[in-house]
Amino acid sequence: MNEEKKEAYEQKMEAQLKEWDAKIQQLKAKAEQASAEARIEYNNQIEELEGKRKTLKDRLEEMKASGGDAWKDLKAGVENAFSDLKISVESAIDRFK
Repeated sequence: MNEEKKEAYEQKMEAQLKEWDAKIQQLKAKAEQASAEARIEYNNQIEELEGKRKTLKDRLEEMKASGGDAWKDLKAGVENAFSDLKISVESAIDRFK
């Protein structure tokens, strides 16, 4: 049962990462169409998002590698990274509408 919960949680996080990857790609496409000045802003925001995405991915990989109930201890770090990335992606999308 516990392993099933872990796998379901991992799948949920992976699906969300794919969704955010798509949104980051949309921002990259908009950056290519933007003026030089706006492109700098886009690229700074994209760089920040990619850093936060990497943090989440790293924490998720660490949790996947954990055994037994240890994943529950790592879940808080994943949740914090998840929340941080979510807020940043939503903010960037709103900012560059």
